[in-house]
Amino acid sequence: MIHVDLTPREALEQFFGFDKFKGEQESIIQSVLDGRNTFVIMPTGGGKSLCYQLPALMMEGTAIVVSPLIALMKNQVDALRGFSDEEGVAHFLNSSLTRNEAMKVRQDITEGRTKILYVAPESLTKKENVEFLTDIKISFFAIDEAHCISEWGHDFRPEYRRLRTIFDEIKRVPVIALTATATEKVQEDILKNLDIPDAKVYKDSFNRPNLYYEIRPKKDVGREIIRFIKQHEGRSGIIYCLSRKKVEEMAEMLNVNGIKALPYHAGMDAHQRASHQDQFLMEQVDVIVATIAFGMGIDKPDVRFVIHHDIPKSLESYYQETGRAGRDGGEGKCIAFYSYKDIEKLEKFLQGKPVAEQEIGKQLLADTVSFAETSMCRRKFLLHYFGEQYDDTKCQNGCDNCANPKEQFEGKADLALVLKAVKESKERHRAKFICDLITGTETSEIKNYKGDKLKVYGEGSDKDTHHWMAVVRQANVGGYLHKDIETYGNLSLTEAGKKFLAKPTSIKFVKERDYSDFEGGGEDEPIARGGAAADEKLMVMLKDLRRSQAQKLKLQPWVLFGDPSLEEMTMRYPVTIEELTQVSGVGPGKAQKFGKPFVDLIARYVEENDIERAEEVTVRSVVNKSGNKVHIIQNIDKRLPLDAIAKARNLTMDALLTELESIVQSGTKLDINYHLNDVFEPETLEEIMDYFRDAESDDIEAARVEFDSDYSEEELRMVRLKFMSEVAN
Repeated sequence: MIHVDLTPREALEQFFGFDKFKGEQESIIQSVLDGRNTFVIMPTGGGKSLCYQLPALMMEGTAIVVSPLIALMKNQVDALRGFSDEEGVAHFLNSSLTRNEAMKVRQDITEGRTKILYVAPESLTKKENVEFLTDIKISFFAIDEAHCISEWGHDFRPEYRRLRTIFDEIKRVPVIALTATATEKVQEDILKNLDIPDAKVYKDSFNRPNLYYEIRPKKDVGREIIRFIKQHEGRSGIIYCLSRKKVEEMAEMLNVNGIKALPYHAGMDAHQRASHQDQFLMEQVDVIVATIAFGMGIDKPDVRFVIHHDIPKSLESYYQETGRAGRDGGEGKCIAFYSYKDIEKLEKFLQGKPVAEQEIGKQLLADTVSFAETSMCRRKFLLHYFGEQYDDTKCQNGCDNCANPKEQFEGKADLALVLKAVKESKERHRAKFICDLITGTETSEIKNYKGDKLKVYGEGSDKDTHHWMAVVRQANVGGYLHKDIETYGNLSLTEAGKKFLAKPTSIKFVKERDYSDFEGGGEDEPIARGGAAADEKLMVMLKDLRRSQAQKLKLQPWVLFGDPSLEEMTMRYPVTIEELTQVSGVGPGKAQKFGKPFVDLIARYVEENDIERAEEVTVRSVVNKSGNKVHIIQNIDKRLPLDAIAKARNLTMDALLTELESIVQSGTKLDINYHLNDVFEPETLEEIMDYFRDAESDDIEAARVEFDSDYSEEELRMVRLKFMSEVAN
């Protein structure tokens, strides 16, 4: 059966130039050579591809490799051709080929040159391809990214469910299925759907000891990401975003701030995507900003960081995407920004899907929330999710929770109460029901199942749901509770749980992190903090300076900088004009015009008081394309009537004025005189302008009182816009 009279180790050296295998690669390859069905679960970077590439090169016939991405196929084929003198040793067959190219592929296979043929599942269903493959010698079928078969997998693709039927139509030969992430439920699904219950299963450890896991609250994300990348200058990284729009915005923001970055998403044409991917692989850019369309099978060993701008929809997605860092065994930092608002957005995406699919999606999201909010070792939590036990004392500084451990508490009574609640409610409910039951929260589900009649109802009402959810999570990972996947997360007692309930003993739990303060949706703009100065002494000095500068310039103090801007200066301590532009309400124009004495004062104050400033990264902002700003600015330049601009963007006049105020506040000058000249008589316009020149604040209500309601709020806002644009910018 073996085409080349070599041992796997000799073949490895001859074909790939390596002198030893990783992990269980050699056993897996031998299993394929022996004609056995084989199932490989191996983390990203573990060397999955070699497990089918080497036996394919050693066996008679052509191995058919089913792969989901065209970019992945191209990479693999190019790499294999680099190891061989024979150009036709590897090919791919998919929709990107011309008719002549496809004919050349078939010719090379027929003439015995091709050892590996990559096909997309869609191509495999075409009648002409099925007929062609029926007539050639096939060594085995390989299914890469086999988790795509399962509805419980993070990247389910319906066309993968049909593979067994198509294989049988072609011919019955051994199968090797490979995946980098699979929970026990997904593993069962794969074996069942491919009808290979007898497959030899190889499961490598999911632990990637060189990766560091950290979850950060979603606040000032753009600034945080830029600061992080500047601290890791010249290193390769991937930033994942949920939407194409966010990908484009983030890539532009990075470039504006001197970081070489490119976007990558499914909305770009294939040529542009390939070009951006190649530039990243060839290190012409440091960072790729992408949707999940990027990265599957990307063989770049030295990705040093993976950042999730938005939390992923499942822990399998998170594991696979973070797994693209540090594939060479070197450092890999995995930072994810978390806000529960993102989870709510992902839940909305599930609406309208079949009920079963919604339930699966919600359960996957619930596990992601648990991972993000937990205070226990993240590595231990992640490995438990994949059915692997881990001694968290080995993690040390490998995750943020182990590097900065939270306070522990005695959990004996709390664990006993949770286990009692699960038992009393007949082991047929999920975590949320159990927490509502213990806290005595009246929900429709509690009433429907008569939870309020149980003895345990309200027994833990002295603590909140957040606390009890933490106990449930730690009980689950600690092996006292079992979460049933088939019933979308129903909890039951394990043997260890039953023993503990019979005889509770001392147990330490950790207090959970609380992200409830960070549910602002994670905007990338610096958050305006109003209400109070962080440094009262500096605030007094800044107000004095503002007053004296205003007198000198014959302006009202508020025209220079509003109180919220001064308050933020007492938190950030900006000492350059560039840093000042990052304070809310201070655009580049205003900073240049009024800023120098303020930053000079702050710099002196910082030095004299020996203040250690938090390391600040100045983030240059780009025009916010997410809204209507570019369109509005262009149309004002064209002198279109404001009501026409509002109508074209489906805005009310109030909403349009809010957009215009935002543009002016960021430091952009807007010339709306053409519109004001149509609305006001010259004397009236000058009268209102004079008011704002002398007014003690920019408050519109105060202006209406002054003019005895002669002018509408809309009219006064328009003139205030003109005043701020001309005087403050």
